[in-house]
Amino acid sequence: MKRGEIWLVRLDLTLGAEIRKVRPAVIVSADGMGALPLRVMVPVTTWKDRYSRAPWLVRLDPTAENGLRQVSAADAFQIRSVSTTRFVERLGTLDVDAMQRIADALLLVLTD
Repeated sequence: MKRGEIWLVRLDLTLGAEIRKVRPAVIVSADGMGALPLRVMVPVTTWKDRYSRAPWLVRLDPTAENGLRQVSAADAFQIRSVSTTRFVERLGTLDVDAMQRIADALLLVLTD
């Protein structure tokens, strides 16, 4: 499990408005970071046109490389650290440009 990979991840049990169910997620933590079997990830959801106004939602178009089946959005506002036991199946890998757009969205979410 490496930075930039997209995996199906079991996100239940959740509370409130937390993103839930088995869904794609992008690993954003640095490879080798931490001693525990955890990864920091950003969940992926179906793209909606209204998301273009939200800078924390990064549009991801499906490619053979990333394994996505539909136009999607990486939701940087829902960043989570999860156990590697939640990871079900590797779908693919994002390119450098997509990872930079996600990193930029994370900066918006995490800084003033």
